[in-house]
Amino acid sequence: MAKRVTIADIAREAGVSKGAVSYALNGQPGVSDATRDRILEIAEQLRFAPSRGATASRARAAGLVICRPARILGVEPFFMELISGLEAALSASSCDLTIHVVPEHNAELQVYERWAAQRRVDGVFLVDVRVGDERLEAVRRLRLPAVAIAGPGDFGGITSVWSDDAAAITDTVEYLAALGHRNIARVGGLPDLLHTVIRTEAFAAACQRLGVQHAVTVPSDYSGEEGGRATRRLLSSAERPTAIIYDNDIMAVAGLGAAHEMGIAVPRDLSIVAWGDSLLCSVVHPPLTALSRDVAAYGTVAARHLLTVISDGTAPSHQHATAFLVPRGSTARPSHVLADTLG
Repeated sequence: MAKRVTIADIAREAGVSKGAVSYALNGQPGVSDATRDRILEIAEQLRFAPSRGATASRARAAGLVICRPARILGVEPFFMELISGLEAALSASSCDLTIHVVPEHNAELQVYERWAAQRRVDGVFLVDVRVGDERLEAVRRLRLPAVAIAGPGDFGGITSVWSDDAAAITDTVEYLAALGHRNIARVGGLPDLLHTVIRTEAFAAACQRLGVQHAVTVPSDYSGEEGGRATRRLLSSAERPTAIIYDNDIMAVAGLGAAHEMGIAVPRDLSIVAWGDSLLCSVVHPPLTALSRDVAAYGTVAARHLLTVISDGTAPSHQHATAFLVPRGSTARPSHVLADTLG
């Protein structure tokens, strides 16, 4: 019977310590990329196979790092629903979800380094993917299995689960234009996020194609405070919009409140559309027209894909259902169009 290849055999062949081999094989920091690649190549040449004990030593946990102010997360329905979907699929596979909230990007990268070094998680979810996001390279370097909840896009081989935000924003602009709106504003999210860029570009293209005379996007941080401030600035401008699209429901509710305090009637003088159809959209008056999708199901699909990446090393990217418009009492024909019709 052939002698089983061990870590010591690989270390001897590579001229490194057994610890360095262990770091390389387990995707932990502690060796250079060149050394890691040489060790992995030698392991493949020697047909090294880890023992059952080693392959069974998974953390049985997936990691989610959220780089958002905690005050916003506390009232953000999207993340609560997403997490519930992640938990549903992970718990069914006896896998825990480890959540870490950080204030800035460097702290997020440090969390991945620590998780990889301590083998705290088997894989991670990447949310709020940014343009040129350095996390993509970081998880590849650390050999952390990952799923990006973002797209479409090329994430360097990292599996993504995504929804067509461009199509959803285009449908919304078409709906408002059909009502007669020709001055439409959008209160967007953080401007460096990939999904914000996708929505901003699609909004501008749709407005230009449909002959919207005045179209503007203003950035925000997704908070109600910023949503209210942005609304007041827009409604005080010379080119006051007759319709505003908000990138989340919290800002839309705040925008509705700002319109009320300024004496602007919704929907007679201003139509409002919220991205994200939570309970908030139904309990305000008038109830908000919203872009709706099953966020919990979105999270469940993402979790199942990560479990596949962890077990098989790869999984195909997946396009989830596009958000669809649910018209309610906050949208109508603008008053001047209605007057012309009646006249």
